[in-house]
Amino acid sequence: MTARENHSDTPFAARLLRRLDLSEDTALFTVAPEDAALPLLSSFTPGQFVQLSVPGAGEIPISPADLPQKDGTVDLCVRRVGHVTQALHQAPEGARLGLRGPFGTGFPLPEMEGHPVLLLAGGLGIAPLRSLLMHLLRNSDRFGEITLMYGAKQPKLMLFREELAEFAARRGLRLYLTVDFAPQEPCGGFSCAVGLLPDLLRGFSFDAANSYAAVCGPPALYRCLGADLEAAGVAPQRILLSLERRMRCGIGRCCHCALGQKLCCLDGPVFPLSDLKQIPEAL
Repeated sequence: MTARENHSDTPFAARLLRRLDLSEDTALFTVAPEDAALPLLSSFTPGQFVQLSVPGAGEIPISPADLPQKDGTVDLCVRRVGHVTQALHQAPEGARLGLRGPFGTGFPLPEMEGHPVLLLAGGLGIAPLRSLLMHLLRNSDRFGEITLMYGAKQPKLMLFREELAEFAARRGLRLYLTVDFAPQEPCGGFSCAVGLLPDLLRGFSFDAANSYAAVCGPPALYRCLGADLEAAGVAPQRILLSLERRMRCGIGRCCHCALGQKLCCLDGPVFPLSDLKQIPEAL
């Protein structure tokens, strides 16, 4: 379901079940929406987003960090960076929240089946890609080789690293980690390079001609990684970039996320590089 098909302006009531701190300023929040929201949330595709509202503070777009569970609960990875996220981080378990969506266009999962998939995450970009990763691992028989390259500024800011290490050990994930610098023990004992995320890709051997690549991270990464993936042989229509950082209202009214004639919240946030190359200054 895309945002053009779902124009819900009124949030469903939801409750904050629990919070798991992942770093000094980032936590994983498990939210339980009321039953009326479940049919809509069940249509969620990795790469789509929801609008989360905190009473008295406002509303923010967030890409779920996993598919909704059977009981309807949703995991949201949120960094404390502004007024709304500050209020969420201060909310006690059991606090009332609002939730609407899902909105936007996610990853083209049917097209990706049968192909190797390379995920490249920078910083908090691991959160939107985690839902795609979970889908791939749960349905690994329908996809080719699954690889994740994840870079963070330093080891203590690397999110989900214990979980990712377990996936690599038990579920066949090819995992490559890097940090910009390591003032403490690199990655807390996990195997990890010191350098930039594009450095991991350069010289990496993979079936580029048949692969899909999914990218999410700081804006500076997109142009560099897009060019490197193309140079490696990945077709630009198979290089999928999540531009969720641009969104605000989520339903195409504020135009804050305009990209030429497109809106991230309606036409994205996932775009193939082949489309973005036709839009001046999209990256």
